Amino acid sequence: MPQMSPLSWWLLFIYFIMLMILFSIMNYYIFFYTPQSSDSMKSEIKSMNWKW
Repeated sequence: MPQMSPLSWWLLFIYFIMLMILFSIMNYYIFFYTPQSSDSMKSEIKSMNWKW
């Protein structure tokens, strides 16, 4: 079984590195968070009535 030449290994390595980088960039930029409005960020203060 013949082995691959070093150049082929190098090209295969570059190919997979570029594929991984492309996949990572796409995952980072394609996911969008929905922005929250300023009203929903305000925490509501609820009074607690203790019944002893």
